[in-house]
Amino acid sequence: MSNKRQYPRTMMKCRIRIRHADLGDVYGQTRDLSDGGVFVENPQLADLPPGTEVSGQVQDMPFEAPVLRMVVQRVIPGEGAGLAFLD
Repeated sequence: MSNKRQYPRTMMKCRIRIRHADLGDVYGQTRDLSDGGVFVENPQLADLPPGTEVSGQVQDMPFEAPVLRMVVQRVIPGEGAGLAFLD
């Protein structure tokens, strides 16, 4: 199977808040990051179907990070979701 990724991934761990109308605020940890999106580890996020729009904001920065619009691209049950940046 070939790698079909458009952007290279960088391993990055940071705390992130994901906000969705049905779930409320869900906090997780990033697994990897690219120019196109991020994978967030939190089993609750796997309940969201692909195509669902959420917002996300990195936490614990020395300044307030921007809130970004994202869409669920893929889910891994029990682990989390891969989110693509919309902004």
